Amino acid sequence: MELTTVWFGLITVLWIGYFCLEGFDFGVGMLLPVLAKDDTERRVMINTIGPVWDGNEVWLLVAGGATFAAFPEWYATLFSGFYLPLLLILVALIVRNLAFEYRGKRDDATWRRRWDAAIIGGSFLPSLLWGVAFANILRGVPIGADKEYAGGFFNLLNPYALVGGLTTLLLFLTHGAVFLALKTEGPIRHEARSLGARLGVPTAVVAVVFLVWTQILTGTLASAVAFALAAVLLLAGLASLLAGREGRAFAGTFAAIAVAVAGLFLALFPDVMPTTLADGVSLTTTNAAATAYTLKVMTIVAVIFTPVVLAYQAWTYWVFRRRIGVHHIPVAPAAVEGPAAPAARG
Repeated sequence: MELTTVWFGLITVLWIGYFCLEGFDFGVGMLLPVLAKDDTERRVMINTIGPVWDGNEVWLLVAGGATFAAFPEWYATLFSGFYLPLLLILVALIVRNLAFEYRGKRDDATWRRRWDAAIIGGSFLPSLLWGVAFANILRGVPIGADKEYAGGFFNLLNPYALVGGLTTLLLFLTHGAVFLALKTEGPIRHEARSLGARLGVPTAVVAVVFLVWTQILTGTLASAVAFALAAVLLLAGLASLLAGREGRAFAGTFAAIAVAVAGLFLALFPDVMPTTLADGVSLTTTNAAATAYTLKVMTIVAVIFTPVVLAYQAWTYWVFRRRIGVHHIPVAPAAVEGPAAPAARG
């Protein structure tokens, strides 16, 4: 197998990890105004992701770095053509991260409300725009013979891409609700389980529409199998949620997102960014790749350090595996409260 194919596969795995892990904490952030009745319940929800949200974002950083190193032409065209949506995502993530760190620095209701709004908006915008961005990559964008993006921002706001954005938004909401049902106890747990079941139907419908549309546009036999399996896994997860089996439900939504993302990359391969112009040039794993020596060095580094990173993140999830509830939250917030501190007591 060529190293270009290996690195396309590794980048696929990195995006799978990002969407599966960051997906549920985006969902938790968006559900703050829906499931939390007061500040204590909001703190419970935030603390479910407090120990892990920053680790989840590492998958995005590594995916971007791997793309830059392994497929520099892809990276250059993607980040120049999608500059505005990617900038909006970056700003939203920065504001969201600041909100997690600064929300508890002052014992003031207005202060906390404003940072809560930052968490909600900083979770909503990336959830929508990641789907829009990936849908455009699959559909193809105007790339000229010089391998440069030849379109504008509004070329990205086509019906297919908007359905893609709605798909990731609903998937992350459902994934987040299931995660909260798994990680909390008391009223939040029961309300999250109920909400996840209600969200499941529209999520499944929109996801199936998007995956079928993708299959018609650019699908292969392998992607068709992956999309069908993803639909089955999502339905199985929702059925488990209705039965009160939150662990199996979370495994179902997690696996559904993972297999669906894998199917999207299978539908894209061997392209990495197809063109819609008759006289344009599609970027592929061959013509967008770095030199063979670069790929060899990167492969050695990945083989050494990837297991270490995976082991550390798995250990983090294991340490903070217990459920938390309002009784784990101190009556008065600490002067330097951080999002992970109360979770460690749970």
